[in-house]
Amino acid sequence: MKNLLFLASCMVLLFSCKNQAQTSKSNSNTKSTVMTKQSIHQFKVKDLSGSEFDFASLKGKKILIVNTASECGLTPQYKDLENIYETYKDRNFVIVGFPANNFGAQEPGTNAEIATFCQRNYGVTFPMMEKISVKGDDMHAIYQFLTEKSKNGLQDSEVTWNFQKYLINENGELEKVISPKTLPTDPEVVNWIKG
Repeated sequence: MKNLLFLASCMVLLFSCKNQAQTSKSNSNTKSTVMTKQSIHQFKVKDLSGSEFDFASLKGKKILIVNTASECGLTPQYKDLENIYETYKDRNFVIVGFPANNFGAQEPGTNAEIATFCQRNYGVTFPMMEKISVKGDDMHAIYQFLTEKSKNGLQDSEVTWNFQKYLINENGELEKVISPKTLPTDPEVVNWIKG
């Protein structure tokens, strides 16, 4: 009888340990999926002409992502963006613009109109993507990555206005969020590009 009781106790203990191990394992799996740091290189988007643009093609380059608008008080930043792009594009640096109409309806044009505006007024040669939404229920997936710590591994942020800048390192990881009013030629941005 003692042997039977001992055997039953061992089985209960073994079953309990097995359940504990499975619970621990499933908890650790849950924790790892909650915070999965992603890379900008996973995204493919369309440019202003409708062609696919694969961020994987930018591996090894520093990237400045900026949401743009044609009718904003900050629109003259296009000139500074083009200047730093021309200065540093041969040093593994690229700017990617995303026109957005989220603030004051200041980007009402079509993709073709935006392309014409950028070229005619500012001589923009850096890659410009098709118009997207950078906030709200229809926020584009790339901006979900840029604004959610659970995806970018750095910080939660909100796009506060046109010309907010996101600085991405050579590995496709978010490193800094820069205010819309900070000029692209500000030492904070330029030193990051050169660093």
